[in-house]
Amino acid sequence: MTRHDRRRSLLLAVLAFILVMIVWQIPDLNVVLTPFRYFVTTIHELGHGLTALISGGQFVRYEVFETGAGVATTAGGWRWLILPAGYVGTALFGAALLYAANRTHHTRIIATGLGLLFAAFTLLFARNLTGILAGGLTATVLILIGRKGSIPLNTFLLNVLAIVTGLNAVLDLVALLHSPSVGLLNAGSGLGTPNDALAMAQTVGFLPAIGWAIVWTGTALGLLGLSAYHTFWRPLRDGEI
Repeated sequence: MTRHDRRRSLLLAVLAFILVMIVWQIPDLNVVLTPFRYFVTTIHELGHGLTALISGGQFVRYEVFETGAGVATTAGGWRWLILPAGYVGTALFGAALLYAANRTHHTRIIATGLGLLFAAFTLLFARNLTGILAGGLTATVLILIGRKGSIPLNTFLLNVLAIVTGLNAVLDLVALLHSPSVGLLNAGSGLGTPNDALAMAQTVGFLPAIGWAIVWTGTALGLLGLSAYHTFWRPLRDGEI
């Protein structure tokens, strides 16, 4: 990337951050973030499911609910690795996407590839209407913008997704810190499954639920901070921007 391209990417990232924060702070506009919340939830559940596959288990299905909550059903695999893969995996995805969107001019390819992956995972693993619609619409928008949109538009979109995903990962973990031992996920759906930190404490032990929530929060912040450093601060310091 040229210096001009890097400066443009930095400007688009700043604009994306400002836009997200403005919308986040105005309750009447929060509905705009609903599709992005479904996106983040899907990433969270895919983190559980794909880690199950990687560790030798099975990814049975995932569901996304209208409330923005979700649940992934897995079998086998390394439970100690699958449980943190929701929150930590979401933060890792946001950090990686932030770097990729701003350190390469191949943003159209990234958006298209991400859309194709969403389409494939939706077909393979989504098993309720909200999850299918969320995955299908996400895939369609990403592929269309990746194929037809300009590089700046794709860069801006990917920055918005990266920022929303990264912030949600941290904010969800901060919320988890307030009641890690009593919170239930998807209570409204009738599933009442324990939150990931509580499940980790019950399954793996070693730390109480709040301990795991703290460890995951620190890991998520570290990943996002590392990404921001290599994406923006280091290039600014070295005069690349």
